Amino acid sequence: MITVAQNENNAAGVAPKAWLRRLRNNGNLLLGAAVLILFLIVMVLAHLLGAADPQAMTTSERLHPPSLQHWFGTDRLGRDIYARVAFGTSASLAVGAAAAALGCIIGTIFGLAAGYFRSIDMLIMRVMDGIMAIPGIMIAIATISVAGASITTVVLAIAVHDVPRIARLVRSSVLSMREEPYVEAAVMLGSPSWSIVLRHMLPGILASLAVLGTYVAANAMLLEATLSFLGCGLPPDIPTWGNIMADGRILFRIAPWIILFPGAVLAFAVLAINLLGDGLRDQFDPTTEKTMR
Repeated sequence: MITVAQNENNAAGVAPKAWLRRLRNNGNLLLGAAVLILFLIVMVLAHLLGAADPQAMTTSERLHPPSLQHWFGTDRLGRDIYARVAFGTSASLAVGAAAAALGCIIGTIFGLAAGYFRSIDMLIMRVMDGIMAIPGIMIAIATISVAGASITTVVLAIAVHDVPRIARLVRSSVLSMREEPYVEAAVMLGSPSWSIVLRHMLPGILASLAVLGTYVAANAMLLEATLSFLGCGLPPDIPTWGNIMADGRILFRIAPWIILFPGAVLAFAVLAINLLGDGLRDQFDPTTEKTMR
C-alpha cells in the first residue's frame, strides 16, 4: 500500500513539473504575456507615465511633430497624441476583452446545446451559418446604426460576428465527447442533461476556449479600430486607437504621426495577443513539448 501511495504521489508531481518545463520553454506565451502586462501597466498608470490630459487642447501647438515635450506629436486641435494613445489603451483593450468574453459565452451556450441536444442541432447551426455568411463589419455597422454608438453597442456588434466560430468549435468537441465512456456512464446512471453538459463536457473545452478567446479578442480590437476609423465605432469623445487614427486620416500627408503611432501600438497589441494564443495552445498540448525544446 505504501508503494501504491508513493507511485500516486510521484505521478501527481510529474504533471506540474512537465507543465512548468513547457512554460519555461514557451517563448510565445512569455513574450505575449510580458507585452500585455506592459499595456496593462500603461492603462492603469497612464497619468504617472508622462501622459497629460488627453482632451486638453492647445491651439498654439497644433500639428507639432514628435519632440521631447510631445513624444508622439500633437493633432489638429493641439491635443497630445501620446496622452491620447496611453489613455485610449483602456478603451481598446476593454472592447477587445469584453467582446471576446461575450462571444465565448454566447457561442459556448449555442455550441453545447447544438452538440448535446440533437433535436435542435440543425436549427442552431443553420442560424450560425447564416450569420457567418454576412461580413462582420456589415453586421457591426448595421447594429450600431440601429442602436447608436456606445461601448455596449460596439461590444455586442463585434461579439455577434465571432459567435458562430466559437459555437462550431464547442459543438465539434461536444459531439466527440458524447461517445466517451464517462459520458455514457453518466447517461446510464440517469444524470440530468444539464449536469452532464456542465460537469463532464464544459471543463473539457475550457482550454480550447481560452486559446480561441485570445484570437477573438485580437480580431475584436482590429474591428473596433476599423469601425472607429470609418466613423461608426465609439463616440469621438472617447480616445481609442481607432478614433485617434480617424482624426488623422485627412492630415496624413502633413502629420503622419497621428496615424503611425496609434497604428503601431495597435499592431503590437494584436501581435502580443496572437503570441499569447499560440503560447496557450502549445502549453495545453503536451505533444508540442518536443518541438519547444
